[in-house]
Amino acid sequence: MSGRRRAAAAAVLVAALMAVSACTAQAPEDSIPPPATRAETPAPRGTDVPTGFWRAEGEPVTLASGLRAPWSVAPLPGGGALISQRGDGTVLELTPEGELRTAGTVPGVVSGGESGLHGLALWEDDGERWLYAYHGAADDNRVVRMPLLGGDGDLSLGEPEVILSGIARNSTHDGGRLAFGPDGLLYVTTGDAQNRPSAQDPASLGGKILRLTPQGDPAPGNPFGTAVYSLGHRNVQGIAWTSDGTMWASEFGQDTFDELNRIEAGANYGWPVYEGTSGDERYADPVVTWTTDEASPSGIAAVGETVFIASLRGERLWTVDTDAPGIAAEPVAALAGEQGRLRDAVAAPDGTLWVLTNNTDGRGSPREGDDVLLQVALAPHG
Repeated sequence: MSGRRRAAAAAVLVAALMAVSACTAQAPEDSIPPPATRAETPAPRGTDVPTGFWRAEGEPVTLASGLRAPWSVAPLPGGGALISQRGDGTVLELTPEGELRTAGTVPGVVSGGESGLHGLALWEDDGERWLYAYHGAADDNRVVRMPLLGGDGDLSLGEPEVILSGIARNSTHDGGRLAFGPDGLLYVTTGDAQNRPSAQDPASLGGKILRLTPQGDPAPGNPFGTAVYSLGHRNVQGIAWTSDGTMWASEFGQDTFDELNRIEAGANYGWPVYEGTSGDERYADPVVTWTTDEASPSGIAAVGETVFIASLRGERLWTVDTDAPGIAAEPVAALAGEQGRLRDAVAAPDGTLWVLTNNTDGRGSPREGDDVLLQVALAPHG
């Protein structure tokens, strides 16, 4: 694993559309105009959020098994969780009693390659609960929201409402993570859908992190006056916020470096001009890089100042203390080679970490009972 550089502190200037280049080409200085406005960054969360550094400890406990190509897990406040299955568009409910049942199937999901039903996020407004989902449709990727009906243990999905469409889809690089930030806004990660220059095009939704209102409008204060929050991404599948309100994202590299990035409004993360650390002040460098066989990072979780990264090809849970001296000098691996491919990691309401395996997606080696949702105990560290 390589060293790190901190991401650029100010909003980094946006590059114009570039020729397809994986690692070395640079754009002319005068082709990179500044963002139209400076966006607000999320405010820190309340004092009930854990602080400090954390480590996984003990043997994981299986909460659910027999999942088929699961992609996202959304814990429910009262216990249990909702789990998306990429291939068939099904949303499963893990009840507070530990039973697994079908809550519903998201209409219009068209799977194929890496596209299908991806991220889930929960939102409550005036007593009404909503489930948000990112999924592949016939011609695009899109975000929908559905009323979440019934009580825990008997949940069902209402009619979907499309709140964002027109995100490019392809057989790979489809992004797909959803999360509500500490500012109460919806963040959406997209991939470049194999169209590398789109990541540098501020008018494209591909290769971006987007920020929306819960109704799907561009969030007020976004840096370009559109839904785009940051750009220059290849394929982001994990976002989370540490206790100080800092946003973090995991990103798949091409052949050389996977990344953990500190996300700032308006910043440009370099793809396809650079993969990994560039040292070019026009672009935000990753805080941590790994070789692609060590990581292939998907979902991430933040507890205190520690970020946990679920790794697919790397088959391990990486742990990064984001505010420690010598940050990223020695990320720590847990579950290495024990559970196969890891797709998602979330901080659960019970103070543990929940980790979703992904051995049945066609790229893993399924074991008896796969795929599974694991509960991992956490302990303060340092």
